[in-house]
Amino acid sequence: MNARAVAVLTGLTALLLAALPAAAAPSTPSTPSALSAPSTPAAPSSPAAPAAPAAAAAGTALGACGPGRLCLWPKADFKGRPWTYELATTDLDSCVVLPAGASAQSLAVRTGRPVTTYQSGECAETGEFETYPGRGTWVPQTPYEVRAFKLWER
Repeated sequence: MNARAVAVLTGLTALLLAALPAAAAPSTPSTPSALSAPSTPAAPSSPAAPAAPAAAAAGTALGACGPGRLCLWPKADFKGRPWTYELATTDLDSCVVLPAGASAQSLAVRTGRPVTTYQSGECAETGEFETYPGRGTWVPQTPYEVRAFKLWER
């Protein structure tokens, strides 16, 4: 390759590398101030340290949800005050109902366990239900209003 070709390729590489960080940079969501609510063993708990935010494919910022937690937001795109549940304080294979009158429309699964969400408040399979894998699943818009869930052994 001659010197001119090397110079052209070097220039193109520099242009591409300069444009790449702007396109790939994650957006930073604001952390809801409501995350400081006290936790109780059988009730939702607040995250101690939110996960590092990243950009979703459609430009929606991922919701803050700490490791080992299931986080459910009342509105799509991780909006509103989330309910968070820790694996250590949630019974496996048991139906967990959201607070009375509440439902979720977006969620993040940061546990090492799969989670099934239910449209029904009793984890009934007569309504809509969906199982999501653990270890980092963010769903900005659930296909139905989630009213209950089960964390599975595996």
